[in-house]
Amino acid sequence: MRFFALYLTLLWDWRADQGSPARARRHTAVISGEDSTRLARALIEFREAEGISERELARRTWLSEATIRTFERGRGDLPTPTVARTFEELLGWAPGSIKTAPSEAMGRDASADSAVDLE
Repeated sequence: MRFFALYLTLLWDWRADQGSPARARRHTAVISGEDSTRLARALIEFREAEGISERELARRTWLSEATIRTFERGRGDLPTPTVARTFEELLGWAPGSIKTAPSEAMGRDASADSAVDLE
């Protein structure tokens, strides 16, 4: 059941990225250059240690290649809560260690990001 709830959450984020007016607003907030560089370096080091491509990392995390590229390039964009959780789990970082874009800025309420907790 948790897998299905995670799938729905990821699908919700994907749909929010497809031409939504919220998409343009989401990337107005940025993380600090230091945090962005730290995340980018950690993602690249993880990928290189695993010997995988950006495409394979995207497949494993259920994120798009564009999302992986965005955060590996360290452009400073704030990830959605779902993307941040995915990266935290992947890298073994503590939950909440990656600053996220507020749910309101994405045009939906915070409860939409809690779908993983449903059983």
